[in-house]
Amino acid sequence: MTRTLRQGLRAGAVLIALVMLAFFFEAAVARAQTSRAPDLTLTGTLTGAAHETYAELPFKVPAGTQRLSVEFSYTGKEQKSVIDLGLRDPDRFRGWSGGNKSRFTVAEADATPSYLAGPLKPGTWKLILGAPNIRKAARADYVARIWFDPAGAPFAGFSDQPTASGERWWRGDLHMHTGHSDGSCLSRKGAKVPCPVFRTLDAAVARGLDFVAVTDHNTTSHFEALRELAPYYDDLLVMPGREITTFHGHANLFGPTAFIDFQLGGPRAPTFASIQTQSERAGGLLSINHPGLPSGELCMGCGWTAPDTDYSRVQAVEVINGGAAEGPLSGLAFWEARLNEGLRITAIGGSDNHDASLDPAKAPAIGVPTTVVRAPELSQAAILQAIRQGHVFLDVAGTRDRVLEVSASAGGAEAQMGDLLAAPAGAKVTITTRVVGVPGGRIVLAGDGAQLATLADPGLASGDQTLGFDLIADGQARWLRVDVRGADGKLVLLGNPIYLRP
Repeated sequence: MTRTLRQGLRAGAVLIALVMLAFFFEAAVARAQTSRAPDLTLTGTLTGAAHETYAELPFKVPAGTQRLSVEFSYTGKEQKSVIDLGLRDPDRFRGWSGGNKSRFTVAEADATPSYLAGPLKPGTWKLILGAPNIRKAARADYVARIWFDPAGAPFAGFSDQPTASGERWWRGDLHMHTGHSDGSCLSRKGAKVPCPVFRTLDAAVARGLDFVAVTDHNTTSHFEALRELAPYYDDLLVMPGREITTFHGHANLFGPTAFIDFQLGGPRAPTFASIQTQSERAGGLLSINHPGLPSGELCMGCGWTAPDTDYSRVQAVEVINGGAAEGPLSGLAFWEARLNEGLRITAIGGSDNHDASLDPAKAPAIGVPTTVVRAPELSQAAILQAIRQGHVFLDVAGTRDRVLEVSASAGGAEAQMGDLLAAPAGAKVTITTRVVGVPGGRIVLAGDGAQLATLADPGLASGDQTLGFDLIADGQARWLRVDVRGADGKLVLLGNPIYLRP
């Protein structure tokens, strides 16, 4: 094969890759826009007189807009008419996609590649139309559809279509860091450098995960990298997250891309309640991280000491951080104290990985532990909603195949982990537990509802076994959790409770 031919083939492969990347971006944004009518539509015509000229279409962006999306189409392509596309805000140039994208989105923390993220200043913006070719007798009719998402509008994710469909258990890691905060890894020459985002996503795919949230400290800069990478990693749900790191505790926020102030005790966030309010207005899911860790000079603010925390406004607790499943560094006691107070808060886990590593010897490795979520599809909305509902268990070792399914029934009603089940005094409650991948282990019960249960044989003789037991409700509000321990007695799978209510 000649050098010229090899270069031509490589160039062709690159072109195909670029076309496919543009297709994925356009498809994702198109689906997002078809969910509602555009807020503004601009129409017009370019004729042969516009050949090799530029036109600017002014339009008004209202105050309070947090995301601007554009869909552009035109006629005349059969006559070789070409209209390129760009954007200006009131102060500066915001991007040029030429003819490679007909749809794009721009927000403060992320933007479609070709465009610049940044504040959406209200006022007159301009679509830039370039006409590299329009024949003298030709005409091209164009339509520009524009959407303005207001502040507080929920962010559906970097793709509004599910990465995969069908209800099942989806496996993910909800706590990871890259070079956008304190994540580092070895360069190609072996130097320690800030680790690029793609290395973390590569490791997540290698682990066999279905979803991830990259949670760099107090920043939103990584969201633009995630938006660019998400179409390539189309077998992995990539969710925006950030670790709100304060002097009195750390908390992960999943879902929104809008900036949330982290300066607890300062004028912008005088109390943790003010951070919770900002998070709620942005539509986020808030989780308290590693609350069992000590807080001091070695790890400032790592343990949870934020005064007057309203735990009823906390959706999840990172019960397992990295390898700390049990013991004084675990978040288990902190979480169970909240459950004993009558709250329903979901237990989740996260590796807290800082080096894109899969090596268990360099713990915490990505995917250890794995948060396993039961959801009807693999989308940001479905995963976050299932976490809110408590349809979650934790795989401590981060395997690809272990499963814990727990259901309860009473009086014709049924519940799964995280659900409420009506159980008045004297009602018989039947608990059914299925465990996959822990032969030789045993199930154990936790919570104030465990005292009501009768479990004859908790042993797991096979790799896929279903056990059942009953309890008689005593008319009190109770919570009951099923966990799994291995043959060595160590915690293998951690469940979320079923909540009994009279």
